[in-house]
Amino acid sequence: MSDPATDSKTAFSLTLGQRIVVATVGRLVIWWGRTLRTEISDEDRRILGRRDQPVALVAWHNRLFMGTEIYRRFRGGRPYWGLISASKDGAWLVGLFEAVGIPAIRGSSNWGAREAAAAVIQKLKDGDDIAITPDGPKGPCYEFKPGGLIVARRAKAPLVMIGMEFMRFRQLKSWDRFIIPFPFSKVRIRCRAVEPAELPKDREEALTKLNSIMAEINGPSV
Repeated sequence: MSDPATDSKTAFSLTLGQRIVVATVGRLVIWWGRTLRTEISDEDRRILGRRDQPVALVAWHNRLFMGTEIYRRFRGGRPYWGLISASKDGAWLVGLFEAVGIPAIRGSSNWGAREAAAAVIQKLKDGDDIAITPDGPKGPCYEFKPGGLIVARRAKAPLVMIGMEFMRFRQLKSWDRFIIPFPFSKVRIRCRAVEPAELPKDREEALTKLNSIMAEINGPSV
């Protein structure tokens, strides 16, 4: 039986021609990402590279350009899944992730949320890492939604929160103000490990805390 969170019948998918285009873009993103220079402290490197248990990697939606490169540099070799919207826009992102070797779980608050959450929790329990953009798929930008917190609590998995401050970049006029760093530019990376059990029991208080951490590690808002 197919996984309802990844079954193409439950989510928008790309045509063959579109997949070829996305695969080409994927190769460009890989090359582009490898030109970027990262600045990261030893402590943040330790947090980002921890391998003692599966983790939920957390980054804002507009920092996704760096997602595959961060994984390659700091967590390469571990099984890894991206949680991506089942929407038409999400289908393009799935194609891009597949082009660079990252499988996707499809689902969002508007489509397949329960099935996606169950699939993500199971992946964590199986020992795989997962990646979450807590303000996706449609925002508001920089607002930590409950889904990532709920998943981490149920799977008892630590949240590895990743902040990225770009020194030179272009910003799109999309809902998330998507950031595209200039080739060969510098990206400052800061991390924070958060155990779900250490957060306030009240959901709103916990989300406020997570928003505060994300604001701190991402530097000035852009």
